[in-house]
Amino acid sequence: MPHNASPSPGPVHVGIIMDGNGRWASARGLPRTAGHREGLDIAKRIVRTAEDLGIRVLSLYTFSTENWKRATDEVGFLMGLIRRHLVAELDFYQANGIRVVHSGNTAGLPDEIVLELEKVQAETRGFDRMTVNLAINYGGRDEIVRAAGRLLEEGRSIDEVSLSSAMDRPDLPDPDLIIRTAGEMRLSNFLLWESAYAELWFSPKLWPDFGPEDLAQAVGDYRRRERKFGGLK
Repeated sequence: MPHNASPSPGPVHVGIIMDGNGRWASARGLPRTAGHREGLDIAKRIVRTAEDLGIRVLSLYTFSTENWKRATDEVGFLMGLIRRHLVAELDFYQANGIRVVHSGNTAGLPDEIVLELEKVQAETRGFDRMTVNLAINYGGRDEIVRAAGRLLEEGRSIDEVSLSSAMDRPDLPDPDLIIRTAGEMRLSNFLLWESAYAELWFSPKLWPDFGPEDLAQAVGDYRRRERKFGGLK
């Protein structure tokens, strides 16, 4: 739900649609998998930069419910890459006091990834320096449908407050800023409910070319905007 403007410059919660890995690789004559690998390395740098900028929550659109439509080999590679990241970067998250959480439908994920997600969330649960929300097998419409289903199962009425409480991460504030790379100007089913009042920022850069200075530019632009949440000032 929309929250009152914070006295801090913000943003508190930033969501990123990390687009353009495949195009980055193709432009260099490399397989698409090379772009995904590079994109994961960039994501780690962006997490560090976000922490330096005072961002408290960073949601990364890692694998959407629509990504299953891609070639079987590419999907398999992505699943393996996600699993290896969860295993390899646990030390990084712990060393930096970063809590890791997950948004998305675990029912559709391989068992080994679900186990690693559960492990990294359990191992970082006590950290409060920053939260990284990994959106894996995530779709905004799917999340809304699942939330409504939970309420119906519990016999609860459906309104804005109850629906918000039944979302995947009701413990997180709504995103203040959504960033998308690669020149595309759409949300692509990312945090649809939560982004009702989010500011949007689009970069022409492909995700592997998106650096700390680009995140800082997006945050700087956000801080110059006036957020009214439908009201007047």
